[in-house]
Amino acid sequence: MFLGEFTHSLDAKGRIIIPSKFRESLGFEYVLTKGLDGCLFLFSKEEWLLFEEKLRMLPFANKEARAFVRFFTAGATEGSLDKQGRVLIPQNLREHSEIEENGVIIGTPNRIEIWSEENWDNYTNSEDLSYEKIASQMEELGF
Repeated sequence: MFLGEFTHSLDAKGRIIIPSKFRESLGFEYVLTKGLDGCLFLFSKEEWLLFEEKLRMLPFANKEARAFVRFFTAGATEGSLDKQGRVLIPQNLREHSEIEENGVIIGTPNRIEIWSEENWDNYTNSEDLSYEKIASQMEELGF
């Protein structure tokens, strides 16, 4: 499980440091891919295999299912943390997420999300994240 929010800068080679408290759960090898809402999803190898299995179960004959699979797999990249605990973000994924200088690294129960600082600020300040809206959505989801 990953918890917290951290801001780190990208270096000249497109690498960003992963907070030390996330590294043990992430492990050495990872899969980095396009995420929803304009962020990137960073999965441990084990979590990616679980996610990949769900992708395999989607109906091949369904056009939307094929698009969903392509979205997550076409730009995905496997990698391993370097000695400083950094992840290399390829150019195509930096463009997708609009990460230029600073990235915001947030934890979720099964993955890490990497956002551009501007997109994260816009997301967290949106009306969709009002306490009332979240409470209503929690109820709708049976939470």
